[in-house]
Amino acid sequence: MRTLPRTSTTEMEVTSIRLERELKEQLKQLSGNQGYQALVRDILWNYVQQKSADYRPQFASSDIRASVEAIARKEERCVLTGEVIRPNEPMLLGFTTHGDLVPLSVGSFGR
Repeated sequence: MRTLPRTSTTEMEVTSIRLERELKEQLKQLSGNQGYQALVRDILWNYVQQKSADYRPQFASSDIRASVEAIARKEERCVLTGEVIRPNEPMLLGFTTHGDLVPLSVGSFGR
């Protein structure tokens, strides 16, 4: 996950979101010293970047520990090449060194 530049909170707009108590507690635990609101912003920015047309992969092949064959059920984007993987196409699911499960296009390791 790419670290985004920090914006001063005085430059941010205030918004309200309702979260289940358990979700908020889990976010607090995961965020550590960063704070859960900063973690939520990072999660949202990463989602927006992955869905944008100018998406650039954030992983290197050295970040992948293992992979398994799979079939895409929805459109995905390879985290190594940025290549679109269409529904029902063969793909790989890669396990990263940080424990994430990420989509990989077939043959992406050979590039």
